[in-house]
Amino acid sequence: MWTLIVAIVVGFIAGLIARAIHPGNDKSGFIVTTLLGIAGSLLATYGGRLLGLYDENSAAGFIASVIGALIILFIYNMVTKKSRL
Repeated sequence: MWTLIVAIVVGFIAGLIARAIHPGNDKSGFIVTTLLGIAGSLLATYGGRLLGLYDENSAAGFIASVIGALIILFIYNMVTKKSRL
């Protein structure tokens, strides 16, 4: 349970940093950015566990969370760009 809480808090910060790093004009708000960051952190945590990079009771690191948030943000922008056309 504690690792999930850590992943959410780290994901919040990672989402804000990923939004600052990601180029382009983002129309998503603060809450969407936060949720995408949390999803990226959880992606990095559970993906790393699946690949054997992390133990069962450990969360992804900060850099991995930012990379996961960038991946989720990129996918989100691809999906919303298609729906706006």
